[in-house]
Amino acid sequence: MSEARSDLFLTTRWTLVGQAAGSGGDSAKEALGSLFAIYWKPLYRFARRMGNSAPDAEDLVQGFFAHLLEGGGLERVDPDRGRFRAFLLASLKHFATNVWRRDHARKRGGFTPHLSLDWRDAETGLGLQAEDARSPDRWFDREWALALLDKVLDDLRREEPEFERWKSFLSLGRDRLSYAEVAAGFGMSEGAARVAVHRLRKRYRQRVREEIAGTLQDPAMVDDEMAALFAALADDLS
Repeated sequence: MSEARSDLFLTTRWTLVGQAAGSGGDSAKEALGSLFAIYWKPLYRFARRMGNSAPDAEDLVQGFFAHLLEGGGLERVDPDRGRFRAFLLASLKHFATNVWRRDHARKRGGFTPHLSLDWRDAETGLGLQAEDARSPDRWFDREWALALLDKVLDDLRREEPEFERWKSFLSLGRDRLSYAEVAAGFGMSEGAARVAVHRLRKRYRQRVREEIAGTLQDPAMVDDEMAALFAALADDLS
């Protein structure tokens, strides 16, 4: 990792939330908002799989985030168990049981701020089936991992000028792609193509680690969290 990026392992976005949780300060809220904007969709889908209608799931997520921004729930940040993923899901469950149903019964849609999120997109591919007995928690981990990888790919798309040219080699089927054919299509040697792909893959792995680090309290947890998320992706949910 370059020296310029190494500070991500010293002070991450989730670390800021943990450090400021006692006061509910602006730094915590800013860092929390940054993380929530990326990872709200797994929460919404979790709420749907728990049996909530689409409008109720939207209200639940809206209300939950407003609750956190107002300071409620930040005191639940545990420095010794500093996974934002685990904190967010546990806090949503707590909120749904102890706060939301009471307030929601009084006024639907009364939470602020109203988040500008693509709720319809979160419904796409949700695939709710009544006979599906698999745990919503298990689905949540998988969709969290997918949201994280989507964030990394979006970052690379902005950062790497030739990302679109080589992105196919980041997919699970990359070994079936022909370097020679792709290189010929771009008017370059096969060796140059391999170097470009190697560079992009290295950058991809680095950005995945950085993004995961940003969701953890302790940098020493990165390898364990990476293993957990890739295990969730490999889990057979078909």
